[in-house]
Amino acid sequence: MFNRQRFHELVYRLNAERYAKGFSCWDQFVAMFFCQIGQVKSLREISGSLANHLGKLGHLRVKSALNKSTLSYANAHRPWQFFRELFYETLQWCQLASPGKLKKFRFKNKLLSLDSCQN
Repeated sequence: MFNRQRFHELVYRLNAERYAKGFSCWDQFVAMFFCQIGQVKSLREISGSLANHLGKLGHLRVKSALNKSTLSYANAHRPWQFFRELFYETLQWCQLASPGKLKKFRFKNKLLSLDSCQN
């Protein structure tokens, strides 16, 4: 569903990995996507759950478990515009893939923001 080539083009265009050392935008995206799907409420839950499922995450090319401090730093210093652009590209792809079905697209679950969560 997520085109990795388009993903990396977007990373390059927005310079999203500008001072990154070993923690890629893809790793951050997988962690944040996991947060949304699992309705995880804190960075501690994200890092603990990802550590428990590391074998399965290997299929998504996530190399190691994420520390909550690493994820917190990435969330604070990476451009939020990257995820906005990724969201709208994915939404457009979904609308093109199923015309007529997604005219009034709404999320069933509430979107969570880690800005309001406690660590």
